[in-house]
Amino acid sequence: MKRSAAEIVREYGPFPDVERVNGVTFDGQQVWFASGDKLHALDPKSGKTLRSIDVAAHAGTAFDGKHLFQIAEDRIQKIDPNTGRVLATIPAPGGGGDSGLAWAEGTLWVGQARDRKIHQVDPKTGAILRTIESNRIVTGVTWVDDELWHGTWEGDDSDLRRLDSRTGEVLERLEMPPGTGVSGLESDGGDQFFCGGGSSGTVRAIRRPRRS
Repeated sequence: MKRSAAEIVREYGPFPDVERVNGVTFDGQQVWFASGDKLHALDPKSGKTLRSIDVAAHAGTAFDGKHLFQIAEDRIQKIDPNTGRVLATIPAPGGGGDSGLAWAEGTLWVGQARDRKIHQVDPKTGAILRTIESNRIVTGVTWVDDELWHGTWEGDDSDLRRLDSRTGEVLERLEMPPGTGVSGLESDGGDQFFCGGGSSGTVRAIRRPRRS
C-alpha cells in the first residue's frame, strides 16, 4: 500500500451561517456542499458562494450530469439544481446511517459510516446491487478514472483511501493533517479532490496523486 501526506491546495470558508459541511459534489463548474438544511453552490475559482437551495442536506451529495442527489436522513432525494425541486425519493440503504454519496456507472454509491461499507445502489429503486467492505469509518465517496476513493475520519485521524473496487483492499492512503477531517468527498475529474471539512465549516481542495 502506498502512503503519503495529503497536499491541501486551497481552503474555502468558513462560510456565513454554515455550521457544518456534509456532502460535497462537483457539476463541472460549481462545487455543491450540504450544510444540514441547504445545498450551496460554490465557485471554486473565486471562492464565493453563488446561491443556495433550501432542502434537507444531512450527508452525502452527488451529481449525475443533470440532477443533484442528496442524502436526507433515511432517504436519498433527486433534485433539480435549477429550481431546487425534489423530483423523486428513494430509501437510503443505511436507514439513516448513510454518509458519502457518488455517481458512477449509472448508479449511486453510498457510504455507510459506522458499518464501514460502500453500497452500489439502483438510483430508481434504492435496491442494493453490491457491497464493498472497508476497514474504516466511511465518510465521503468518489470515483475518478475507474478509481474508487473514500474518506475516513476517526477521532483526530482522517485520510483519503483508494480501494480495489472488487476486493476492498486499500491500495493508497493520503493522510490528512491531525485534526483535519474529511466529511464529504468528490473528484473534479482531474488533479484534485474537494473535501468537506465537517464542523470547521470549510471545503478543502486536495491534490490527487499523479499516475505514472
